[in-house]
Amino acid sequence: MLPQPDAAARQHSAALTAHIARDIAKAGGWIDFARYMELALYAPGLGYYAAGATKFGAAGDFVTAPELTPLFGRTVAHQVAQILGACGGDVVELGAGSGRLAIDLLGELARIDALPGRYRILEVSAELAARQRTAIAAAIPQLAGRVEWLSDIPHGLRGVVLANEVFDALPVHVVRWQGGAILERGVASDGARLVWETRPSAHPGLVAAARRLPIPADEDYTSEIGLAAPALVQSLGAALDCGALLFFDYGFPRAEYYHPQRTMGTLRAHYRHHALDDPFHWPGLCDLTAHVDFSALAEAGSAAGLTLAGYTSQANFLVNAGIAERIASPDTGTARLVESNAVQRLVSPAEMGELFKVIAFTRGIDLPLAGFIRGDRRHRL
Repeated sequence: MLPQPDAAARQHSAALTAHIARDIAKAGGWIDFARYMELALYAPGLGYYAAGATKFGAAGDFVTAPELTPLFGRTVAHQVAQILGACGGDVVELGAGSGRLAIDLLGELARIDALPGRYRILEVSAELAARQRTAIAAAIPQLAGRVEWLSDIPHGLRGVVLANEVFDALPVHVVRWQGGAILERGVASDGARLVWETRPSAHPGLVAAARRLPIPADEDYTSEIGLAAPALVQSLGAALDCGALLFFDYGFPRAEYYHPQRTMGTLRAHYRHHALDDPFHWPGLCDLTAHVDFSALAEAGSAAGLTLAGYTSQANFLVNAGIAERIASPDTGTARLVESNAVQRLVSPAEMGELFKVIAFTRGIDLPLAGFIRGDRRHRL
């Protein structure tokens, strides 16, 4: 039994559903799933990330690595410091969530005397940006002056562009391969409900991308194709003069993503720490995600003239970057036990350690990145 939203939340979801239904009507009765996902997550004032409900942590719908333990941000800070040491500049974080990663990372960079010129947050949600300002000002008031918020990707970047669980929330198309045809699953309105409706795809770029994938022509197969994620990598690559792009997310290389046994894709809704198959469950109250095709990101980085500097599991990256050395060894009490359990979740193959991957691209720097010195998997992309 799933927790039921209160009356105000149900009213909010109904308002977003009506907003999406109007968009469907304007489009002639059908929209592709990427458009639905964009509205469900980012419609101004109504979408999941644009409205005021708690998203992160125990009181929200899911927990991200920075919320588990400050050791995640502190460990990532040492990889960031290595890159800043090579080219200087700023840190740009995409989608800073609760602000926890910024707090922990800046605190550790200050401790090791490796602060960036600025810490810049590109946040599409005004509501989340306001929460981030409040959290950062309360936790690290002495460093809050270094933080600024952006509304678009700045050009002439030097430093590090960082993203944790951003690419999984970018809109995806849902494609069905059936009898040699390429079909697209989209969204229609059936009275007060939103429903799936499948049509032959009229999107030439999507059809071309679908035909390049390793799926037999006669296979009955459904999965996602993300066109927004590679486009974002190319935009970031065009903006980067010197430094690195460093992304953490869950997903697979292409051969695993489109595995013959993964016939229904990876699309999920997340609601109060439950993973659901129905993307139309309480629109605006659920997060929508799809796993990341890291091969597509690697191809986009190459097309942007970037160097693929590393690809590995989150566990390998954090161990390489020294997370074990940062567990507070003198404390043998409850705090150390909690800290150790959180680290176990980050690195265990049964938890986040294997499902989550880390990928890095560089331009203008030529050094082996510390987080990838062992266990690099670029050959799998």
